[in-house]
Amino acid sequence: MAEITAANVGKLREMTGAGLMDCKKALVETKGDIEVAMEYLRKKGIASAEKKAGRAANEGVIAQHIAPGAKVGVLVEINCETDFVAKNDSFRAFCDDIAKKTRVESERGFGSRPHRSRGEDWREHKNFPQLAH
Repeated sequence: MAEITAANVGKLREMTGAGLMDCKKALVETKGDIEVAMEYLRKKGIASAEKKAGRAANEGVIAQHIAPGAKVGVLVEINCETDFVAKNDSFRAFCDDIAKKTRVESERGFGSRPHRSRGEDWREHKNFPQLAH
């Protein structure tokens, strides 16, 4: 069995961004082979993500941003799994930033939407999604 050194664990951690103990376990499982350990961590990450995919995001924040002049505003709802995250100041700042960026992008036309002439009805535009009534 290959010796698992702190340097190898650190190298694997730097390459993958995984936690120290996960890197050490991966190196032990793969007998010190860094390349195989990277694949092991990747597969473990996919399995972990699949487990989390079914979780409900029942908590969250509704953030708003109103343009200067109060003629345009947006509301965004961003969900998360726990109330601890929803109450976190950095999460709230993130939500506020998304609301502000959404308002700014809506004024620009979101980049992919063609320019609209005054008086043009979006429902008549060929790229406007037609909803079933």
